[in-house]
Amino acid sequence: QVQLVESGGGLVQAGGSLRLSCAASGRTFSSYGMGWLRQAPGKEREFVAGISRIGGRTTYAGSVKGRFTISRDNAKTTVYLQMNSLKPEDTAVYYCAADATAPPFGATLRPDEYDYWGQGTQVTVSS
Repeated sequence: QVQLVESGGGLVQAGGSLRLSCAASGRTFSSYGMGWLRQAPGKEREFVAGISRIGGRTTYAGSVKGRFTISRDNAKTTVYLQMNSLKPEDTAVYYCAADATAPPFGATLRPDEYDYWGQGTQVTVSS
């Protein structure tokens, strides 16, 4: 099992940046595929970015590609999401999630396939 705690959300102007962190507890952090997902008001939860459990290969939703960067530090058992050039449509609750059965070099794209979730952190982008 793993427990996840997000931090770093807040209010930012369009064009600004935020860096989200997800601190994980557990001895097997490196065994999980990790992802960031978000849910905006009135919308379903959607995949944002993922990073594989081996090799740190990354995958991004088309809407954030080129603006967001996911990374992981296995020694610190932490995953990050650097968000640049933020847009009002990025406003959502952002969740860190872990997939215990992720393929070794791939990302999990379906929210219902993740096994563990953080509490979420609100990101609001004003125009």
